[in-house]
Amino acid sequence: QVQLVESGGDLVQAGGSLRLSCAASGSIPSGDTMGWYRQAPGQQRELVALITSRGDMYYADSVKGRFTISRDNAKNMVYLHMNSLKPEDAAVYYCSAQNDWGTWYRWGRGTQVTVSS
Repeated sequence: QVQLVESGGDLVQAGGSLRLSCAASGSIPSGDTMGWYRQAPGQQRELVALITSRGDMYYADSVKGRFTISRDNAKNMVYLHMNSLKPEDAAVYYCSAQNDWGTWYRWGRGTQVTVSS
């Protein structure tokens, strides 16, 4: 079965940038929507951004204009470019795949993003 592995998390100063990567071991169905979620300590996991198979993108209001999601189906990769990072962006970031039924059915183990003020 397909596994998702995130990387790129790091400690960064406020205002800095990071690029998160999600590598799929095996082919993700090209029709799947891919997304990035995040979860901060004591908070619920929240959707940050998603990209459909057609390339349509959605962003949470809190990251609009600062984060960009992209995917490379040929390489089975999904990326999250994060600019102008804020302390409130600190969280564990998870990559996920959503099937045609709207179920987020595959999750990575997450990568930690820490933002110092």
